[in-house]
Amino acid sequence: MSETQQRPTYSANAPYAGAGREPTAWVGFVLFAGIMMLMLGGFQVMEGLVAIFRDEYYLVTRNGLVLTMDYTAWGWTHLIIGLVAIAAGLGVLMGQMWARVAGIVIAVVSALANLAFLPAYPVWSSIVIAVDVLVIYALAVHGRELKNS
Repeated sequence: MSETQQRPTYSANAPYAGAGREPTAWVGFVLFAGIMMLMLGGFQVMEGLVAIFRDEYYLVTRNGLVLTMDYTAWGWTHLIIGLVAIAAGLGVLMGQMWARVAGIVIAVVSALANLAFLPAYPVWSSIVIAVDVLVIYALAVHGRELKNS
């Protein structure tokens, strides 16, 4: 080899070329999803506690809820969804794979629960469903980028 050409040096700890891509601007969207999961979890907990302790707060149309259940049961459902969403949101912020999977699952469950709760609280349930869809998209498509950044 001539002196102008040098061999590249490799380290055992360094990843090989092309192993990792640079994070894109979507990292912010995944961070947003983690923070939204914390917020949605908190809101679900509040909604659940209201349904448990003050079930007369919610008004229902003549047809009632999609699933006929007592508001106390709905309250416990929302409370459990909220606590799991908070835990998954913290895990997403730390870049954990289990949290991404749990976040997607809990966002789907949250959307379905709020769809069934729609007659009791239509505006709030619609907002929660929309945010759940954004969380699912961010975690499913761009979730890996947060751990790499």
